[in-house]
Amino acid sequence: MTDRGESDDDTLRTGDGVDAGESSTAAETEAGESTTGTETDAEDETREGLESDGGVSEPAPSSPGVAPESVDGLLEGVESAGIEGYNYAYLDEHTKREVRRATLKAIAIPGHQVPFASREMPLARGWGTGGIQVSLSLLGPDDTFKVIDQGSDESVNAANIRRLAETTANVDPTRDTTAASIIQTRHRIPEEVLTDEQILVLQVPTTDPLRKVDGSDDRNRRRHAHQNYSKMWVSLYENVVEWDEIQIGAAYPVLVNGRYLMSPSPIPRWDTPKLHQAETLFLFAAGREARIYAVPPHTDVEPLAFEDKRFQRERFPEACALCGSTDTYRTEVETDDGKRLYACNDTSFCEKRQRDPSIQKAHHVDRDVGWERLEEPAVDAANDGGEGR
Repeated sequence: MTDRGESDDDTLRTGDGVDAGESSTAAETEAGESTTGTETDAEDETREGLESDGGVSEPAPSSPGVAPESVDGLLEGVESAGIEGYNYAYLDEHTKREVRRATLKAIAIPGHQVPFASREMPLARGWGTGGIQVSLSLLGPDDTFKVIDQGSDESVNAANIRRLAETTANVDPTRDTTAASIIQTRHRIPEEVLTDEQILVLQVPTTDPLRKVDGSDDRNRRRHAHQNYSKMWVSLYENVVEWDEIQIGAAYPVLVNGRYLMSPSPIPRWDTPKLHQAETLFLFAAGREARIYAVPPHTDVEPLAFEDKRFQRERFPEACALCGSTDTYRTEVETDDGKRLYACNDTSFCEKRQRDPSIQKAHHVDRDVGWERLEEPAVDAANDGGEGR
């Protein structure tokens, strides 16, 4: 009896628990449904109120994709947009400040290579990415920009760089050296004398001249720190032993301000004296190597040479076939009929000489320029082989 009673009591207690659990679950479900219904009603009322106030609008229809046949229209839209859609002068302000800081440090230490964080540019590396970053960090609305590539304003590389600056910085491009405030160049310094109101930015493929004699940048940096350039002197001596003169066609090593050995970029030897005690600021930039260095105005720049084997510029057997100049750097060209002629490498100045043969390199400045009076060394075409060295 006792066991049956306890069992009945347990059954009753278990039944009561089940009934209570079911009723509790049902109550929670009803409460949740009522809450959900209340929230849904509140959301509907809120949306209706916002729509009546104009706070919520229908989503805008997605724009259709550009069909291949509409490329011309797309290009017209991009060209008409102009400066819209870009940071001014393409680079962001943080990048411009960083490039300017590196430039100022390079000016303060002439010839010293200053590292900077080179950015990706819409140009292939090796085609002026460092130079265009420096140029864009300096350009302002009042500047006039000139770009030359080995003396020509019309090369593809020069045209692309000029178009980038013109589109993003809204500057006036020019082909006249004397009218430009900032000039970016590859492998040449213009023939016309540069003034203190101009800045010349040179593109540099290889920054360290010591790399020709030692491929280790770590050892070369130590050499620069200790001003130990003996390996370069040995290299020049070997060159003299082999050729009886220093045969370096471009990027002739120079000593800047009596301290740092510097590569003046692959400019010809003809242009090297123009760096010495010039009035303009020369900036050298290598985007691939992320280095900037400079030659400030009125700085000594001396080409390395021996007492008995002096520095010599290129020699040419003929005058320019277009303007008759004998005091400009000339390149050999071949005509359609197979003839070989010499023409001025600086096409802008050559065109001026063709219009006015008496025009001088310093026609726009009121002073006497020392390097302009450099006379071309006499050449014996028979002994020289008829070619410029």
